[in-house]
Parts: sequence; C-alpha cells; structure tokens
Amino acid sequence: MTLLPVLRGSGADRADAVTVAGEALSSEALLGCVTAVADRIRGATAVAVDGTPTLEAVVGMLGAVLAGAPLVPLPPGADERERSRILRQSGATVILGRALSGADGLPTIPVDLREHASTRHPEPAPGSDAVILYTGGVSGPPRGVRISRRAIAADLDLLARAWHWSEEDVVVQGTPLFRAYGLVVGLLGALRAGSRFVHLDHTGTGPVGSMHLASPDQWARMALDGHRARPLSAARMLVSADGPLARAVAERLRLLTSHRPVQAYGTTETLVALTGLGGDPTVPGAVGTPLPGVETRVLDREDRPVPADGESVGELSVCGPTLFSGYVGGRSLAAGRWHATGDLVSVTPDGTYRIIGRCGFDVVHSRGRRMPARQIEEVLLSHPGVRDASVVGTPHHALGEQVTAYVVAEGVTAQVLIDHVGRYLSAGQRPRRVHFVDELPRSALGRIRKSLLIAGG
Repeated sequence: MTLLPVLRGSGADRADAVTVAGEALSSEALLGCVTAVADRIRGATAVAVDGTPTLEAVVGMLGAVLAGAPLVPLPPGADERERSRILRQSGATVILGRALSGADGLPTIPVDLREHASTRHPEPAPGSDAVILYTGGVSGPPRGVRISRRAIAADLDLLARAWHWSEEDVVVQGTPLFRAYGLVVGLLGALRAGSRFVHLDHTGTGPVGSMHLASPDQWARMALDGHRARPLSAARMLVSADGPLARAVAERLRLLTSHRPVQAYGTTETLVALTGLGGDPTVPGAVGTPLPGVETRVLDREDRPVPADGESVGELSVCGPTLFSGYVGGRSLAAGRWHATGDLVSVTPDGTYRIIGRCGFDVVHSRGRRMPARQIEEVLLSHPGVRDASVVGTPHHALGEQVTAYVVAEGVTAQVLIDHVGRYLSAGQRPRRVHFVDELPRSALGRIRKSLLIAGG
C-alpha cells in the first residue's frame, strides 16, 4: 500500500503542486526536497515539526511520512511546558525546522528547500503509525492519538469516493496543520488524490480552488466579509469540520456563494466518519451519513440503542477501518473494537445524523430536558455586540443545571442578551447567569476549555 503516490513519482509534474502562504513547489521539487529530509531523519523513532504553516514545515511533515517515522505536529500556540510534555510523551527523537524552547535538548534539523535527493525509501508497513496527533484538550490535558497509515489511506479513499475528489481538484484551506482536519484531510488528502494543494496565509486570502476547507470559526469570519466569500461561488465544494457550524453562518454563506458548506464529522480518533452528505443542510449540526464501511451506534446512559426518530439522543460510537491505533502510552485498539466518541447525537428515520454536543459539556440538563448549548451560543453570537460566546450548565438547587453564558461583548448588558435569546428560543433556554469576560479560555489547540468555565461557574 502506497500512502502518498506523489512521493513515489506518480502523477503529472505540476509547477504548483503545493503552495503555502504564496510559496510554491513543483511536483518534482517537492519530491526532491521531501526525500532529502527523509534521508536526514532515517531511523528516527518519531519526528516533531512545528505546526506553523510554512513551506518548510509542510516539507518536513511529508519527509517524516516518507521516512516512516511517526509525525508529531506541534501546536504553535503551545507554551514551553506543553511542548515539552508532547515531545516527551510522543517519544520524538528529533525536531525538524526551527529550534524551539521546551525541546528538552532534542537535536534540531533545519529544512532547506535547496536540498534535493533521489533516494528510494521503502514503503513502511500499513499498520505502522503515520502520525501522532494530540486531542483538543477540552476536558483535560490533550492525549496523543496514534494513527496508522492504513487508517489514513482508508479514510481518504472513502472520502474521495463520497466527495468525488480527483486529481483535477484544487484543495484550498487555512485550517491548522496540527489538527487531523488540516493535516490528514487537507494536506495528505490532496496528495493522495493527486490534487493541487494550497494552504492560505494568516490573512486567509488566496485562490478559490475547487474544494475549500475551513473550520467553523474561519467560516464565521468569511461570512462577515462578502469580498472574501463571494469568489467562493466558483468552488465545487465548501467543507466545514472540526466543530459545529452555526446555522446563521451557513445561511449567510449560501446567500454569498450559492453553496451550503458540507458539514463533515470526525474526531482525532476516528478521522472523518460522517460525510456531511444527505439529510437537511438547514438543520444545525446535521452531518449526514456514515462513510461506507464505517459502522456507528448510538446508546443511551444505560447502553441501550437509541431509536432513530430524530428526537432521541445518545452517545455516538464508531467502529471501522478509519479508527486510530491507540493512545500514546496506552494499549493498542483491538481490531473490531468500538470507540465511544463522547459526542451526543440524534438519528433521523432516514439514517442521517445530527451532532448535539459533547457529553457533560455541550448539553444543559434542566428539569429533565436536554438543551444543546450550541443552539444558545448561536443565538448569542447573532447579536451584533457579541464577539465570542460559550454556554455551559452549572449546578442549580431546583433545576439540576442552569444555563450559564460566558460572553466577550461590547455595549450590551446581561439583560439585553437574556432577552435576545428569549426572542428566538424557549424561556427555559434563556441564560440565568451571564458572565462578561475579556476572552474565553482555550487549549493550545484552540478549543474552548468548558471544564474551566464550569468549575468557575
């Protein structure tokens, strides 16, 4: 099994096979640079690369994949202590690119795009680890997830068939290269399909392409900028993943581009498991149907199957060829084993899925009702004075949990926001407490740390 045919000399030689922040490499130059990196790290146990999106970082990442050394992308926002923890836990023995604080004395090998080589590296075993990615850290310290070459190939091939992805496509994205969505789906997916790949600079400006990948927060910013959004009408497909996309954002993008973004679903452990295709695109959290060959089940708190009636809610578990191999420092995942995602979903009678939120964090349990926090957050974010918002359930003596909102806003009062929610949702969904903060606590990977909000509520 060849994971990335382009790194074996397959496909046409394109002048702009990979472009990052305006710098491009041809297919031939990319292969030569990547091979030179692979030569220098031969025998490494695991290879760390700073996740800041540069052409050197992409070449370093692909060099690790070609050499068969597990790639460990480091979040640029991680502090020295977190970087040190990731390097130590992952077993990285070398860092590619620039020297980093918290490197614990590991050797650093610079990536020089002028260096080329033509060595033929053997294809690693399909079951060997291709990458070690760290989870978002929403409920605690991020965990290292081992993902095999076989799982990545299976997921990308299934996605290619579902999305009609071919070598004629141009994949454009600005999603982080240290997350599964940006690295596996975006970069590795484009190279496996033989597509051109473009990673945008920090401004998010660049070519349109035929497939545009972005995260929900990026789509939200784009929806407010018609100048940037309107050219996307020329794209074949807009894709959102790595979190729920607000209905107001999706509708605004439809008006600007004539496209509704496909809302795919996956986790670091499962990769993309639900295609975003099928179902009602106007329903918040609608993520379509599972990829062929990916099995799913939805269980309640007593581990009983939840009926597919579009209303009943349970925790989603996944089983199939796209699953991770295990956590760093833990036992490998047995073949055929189910992975509980920690996400609450409902399933419609036609088999399409809707993501409600994370167990224990994204659902408020009040008077026996389950209220999706995201629905309340969407309404709060629709107020022009609100820049960011997060909703959690905090203890209440009579209700069980009360709706508590943490908001980054200007020129509004708590009562104004409570009334604003009340105009769109039920009385029980109005926040009972509103905390104004300068910023929301986020993990090194950019996820809101709702556990900290609940602890402080």
